[in-house]
Amino acid sequence: MSATYTFDVFASLDGYGSYGHGGDWGGYWGKQGPELLERRRSQYAGDQRLVLGATTFRDFVRMLSTGAEDSEVRDSWVTEMTNLPATVVSSTLEGPLDWPDATVASGDAIDVVARLKEESDTPLRSHGSLSLNWALMAAGLVDRVQVTVFPVITGTTGTLPVFGGAGDFDLELLESRTLDGRTQELIYRPTPH
Repeated sequence: MSATYTFDVFASLDGYGSYGHGGDWGGYWGKQGPELLERRRSQYAGDQRLVLGATTFRDFVRMLSTGAEDSEVRDSWVTEMTNLPATVVSSTLEGPLDWPDATVASGDAIDVVARLKEESDTPLRSHGSLSLNWALMAAGLVDRVQVTVFPVITGTTGTLPVFGGAGDFDLELLESRTLDGRTQELIYRPTPH
């Protein structure tokens, strides 16, 4: 057995995440459309396990608790994501967690994810959790890197480069698509360089 692990991240064209760090863009930089939202919903539906780091988990819980019913944090794919069983890798959080089916796994993230991959064929997916996923990439545990590139440049407000702490990797393009005529979804297989 060995589950496939996908590191899923949103980025501006210049490589920054929006995650509430600087500016007033919002999670999609105002560029979400029906194809993007349906694609995201379908990717988070079905049998898989979400893997998050503690910081991203806390951010998601905070956003969900403060987001209005009609806000982007309540999009259908986010609902699908929160209904997935989740493993939160943390040495600081303790259960029970404010998430329908989440458990805390303490210890080294590499050991935790290696064990999850080995124990099940259920696909693993992580959205965000940058430092966690940089470490997992370096350890060779990330099978797919999915980057959704939004048509914006955040030269002034960009503060969090999504691959700023990652090592050097060669990327084999596995899939690409354009959503809503403007947003690119790129899925790669990473190999350490």
